[in-house]
Amino acid sequence: MIRSTVRLQFARLAVASALVSGAVAAPAATGAEPAMLPTASCADPDVELTYEEGFLARDEPPRFVEGGGFTDTLEAFQHSLCGSDDLAAARSVVREQSRHLWQLAVARVQDKAEPGGTLSDGDDRPLYWTRLAMSATLRQWDPGFDVDEDERAELIADLDRISRGQDDLRFPREDKVTRVLVTGFDPFTLDRDIRQANPSGASALALDGVTIKGPHGPIRLEAAMFPVRWRDFGDGMVERALLPHFTSSRAPVDAFATTSQGRVGRIDLEHYNGAWRAGFPDNERVCYRGMVPLGDGIPTVTPQPQWTTSTHPFDAMLAANTGPFPVYDNRRVVEVAGDTPPAPVTTNCPAEPSPGTTREDGPSEGSQARAGAGGNYLSNEIAYRATLLRDAVGLDVPGGHIHTPVLRGLSSTDRSELTNDEFEANRAAINRQIRDLVLVVARTAGH
Repeated sequence: MIRSTVRLQFARLAVASALVSGAVAAPAATGAEPAMLPTASCADPDVELTYEEGFLARDEPPRFVEGGGFTDTLEAFQHSLCGSDDLAAARSVVREQSRHLWQLAVARVQDKAEPGGTLSDGDDRPLYWTRLAMSATLRQWDPGFDVDEDERAELIADLDRISRGQDDLRFPREDKVTRVLVTGFDPFTLDRDIRQANPSGASALALDGVTIKGPHGPIRLEAAMFPVRWRDFGDGMVERALLPHFTSSRAPVDAFATTSQGRVGRIDLEHYNGAWRAGFPDNERVCYRGMVPLGDGIPTVTPQPQWTTSTHPFDAMLAANTGPFPVYDNRRVVEVAGDTPPAPVTTNCPAEPSPGTTREDGPSEGSQARAGAGGNYLSNEIAYRATLLRDAVGLDVPGGHIHTPVLRGLSSTDRSELTNDEFEANRAAINRQIRDLVLVVARTAGH
């Protein structure tokens, strides 16, 4: 029997996605065929995709893939995967093509490659949607030989990690090089607007592998991206990516900056990070409310601290004239008394805010966290995990979290609009300012 293709499964998911999220895809122009993603000949359409992968049923994702010039990349991955004769060959395909996707995305943003497409080079969304389409292809892959659930999950994990640049963090070993690690995030809140971009992800792509002249010698920037999913953080993805560069005996980082999208019209330097998740749904529409869980086998501080602190050079960052957005040393936290009974962990997505007292100048002695300066979502959590790991391994370098402004400018009435001049100008301005703030950190960390 000839199997149906992924395209049919995507069409089915369009209805399901709309029912779950309450969103309806924008109709195609009259008389025009809806945009479709490339299909794999070896797909089993009866395999259910994740909630996040279900967004691929919408009209916009293929426009992002094509607009970034990544259609050929996706097709090459599908063709090579379908041609794999055994698991070892499939693993090689996944790793090679995932590495190619990341490197092509970085080269595109840095104007070192021209894969084609109509979207601007600086757009982070083509990488996100191409990666997600590759993930869906792997999930529905019918190889013609036995692959168990764990083996398939390992292939998807390889794709996810490698295509985010987490395996591509390579710093020079020369003594006079200042090594700076930067992280960014995927787009999120896609239920609200599937066209969402994330300037932190765009900044990561723009900075990866860049070397800049500094006052003490070259400054080398290396960057990676992370998903907006609770499960990956609980599985230790952040620590596994950072640990080799926090503990390297030959080329440890001299500074780091985790970044994410924050509030409208401002940049926040998040001073304190809290050990608390507050239940906001992630890109898989999964929620978690309770203490940040720490994985086994990862260096940590015992007992687990309620708060960690940024060691960024706040005075220098505030004083630098880095761009149009005002920069704040944000110390606001939400806490409860230290003797408050432990709160139960839940995955029921409670809508109410975490109870507690808001303090404008950091936590009080012995208190329990309910929100760090950067909130209690994954922005706060990556900052908490990175700075906790810093403290656990005794890394004495400047490190903390930078919240970018919200990237605005897309039409709220024409939902088919993927970009415009205002949107592009805002992204460029945010990226320049984040780059300059990271360089302030680097220059204060010089040898």
